[in-house]
Amino acid sequence: MFSHSDILIECVPNFSEGRNKATIDAIAEEIRQTPSVQLLHIDIGFDANRTVYTYIGKPEAIVEATYKAIKKAYKLIDMRLHAGKHPRMGACDVCPLIPYQNIDMETTKTYVEKLGKQLGDLGLPVYLYENSATTEARKNLADIRKGEYEAIADKIIQKEWKPDFGPTVFNQKFGMMALGARAFLIAYNINLDTKDLSIGKKIAHAIRVERDIKKNSQLQHCKAIAWYIEEYGFVQISTNITNYNASPIFYIFGTVKEIANDFGIRVNGSELIGLIPQKALLVQNPSNKISDQAKIEDAIEYLGLNQVFPFQKEKRIIEYILELK
Repeated sequence: MFSHSDILIECVPNFSEGRNKATIDAIAEEIRQTPSVQLLHIDIGFDANRTVYTYIGKPEAIVEATYKAIKKAYKLIDMRLHAGKHPRMGACDVCPLIPYQNIDMETTKTYVEKLGKQLGDLGLPVYLYENSATTEARKNLADIRKGEYEAIADKIIQKEWKPDFGPTVFNQKFGMMALGARAFLIAYNINLDTKDLSIGKKIAHAIRVERDIKKNSQLQHCKAIAWYIEEYGFVQISTNITNYNASPIFYIFGTVKEIANDFGIRVNGSELIGLIPQKALLVQNPSNKISDQAKIEDAIEYLGLNQVFPFQKEKRIIEYILELK
């Protein structure tokens, strides 16, 4: 569908719906029907009540597909009725645009702003975050989302929380959203062999403490929270890895395993949300004596990525799905 000469942006919007299949499919269809866009993966979380879509396309097409998908979500999702394990503030909670091929971050930001204006004109409060942030206070998604949907009515009328696009009015049906250009992020959950959420919270806290205290720590680009997933029957440490080169997935897994062991808890594999670049699974073994295919198989085994659901590398590794001509 695409060639190595094409300018490509990846988009990974998170929608606050993980239970209504008709709604999930309707949003997906808006993306699929847009020319010059390829929908790569849909990750549905029932307990989180959240669905993550991953697609790649030419810049103008990405703006069109994303606008249509969010507009459809606005029609079908009512945040007044939403409940789930994952923190959330809007029907489309967060929408990152990621420079994928032949495009830099600065240029990607121009497409973010174009999309933000369109969504604002639709009546949706939009906050720019990460590389698109207009203030330091808005750079971190967690700061924008603090208090979640329930805090919006009071937050949105404060001068410092005026939306970058859209009205300064609480949109009760939609909520509000974050939109921005950022680097590739890996959403990665580590399974704990316990139902005790308090232990999970202590482990997540220990990770955040090491990250914040040791500025050269390999956890520097890892955000961590803990939650209990009823569907699975165990606690997970849910992480976002914002720079997988500086904070390798293997180091994060091993660190959680060590800390959990200190609490007398065993780690039982892990779970990837969405897609992962092949490079992120190769860094543990730099040897040229074995093939990349064998290294990936070793990584899947070490991380226990088959514990929750079968890990199909053909459907979860970006390079395996996106075949460039």
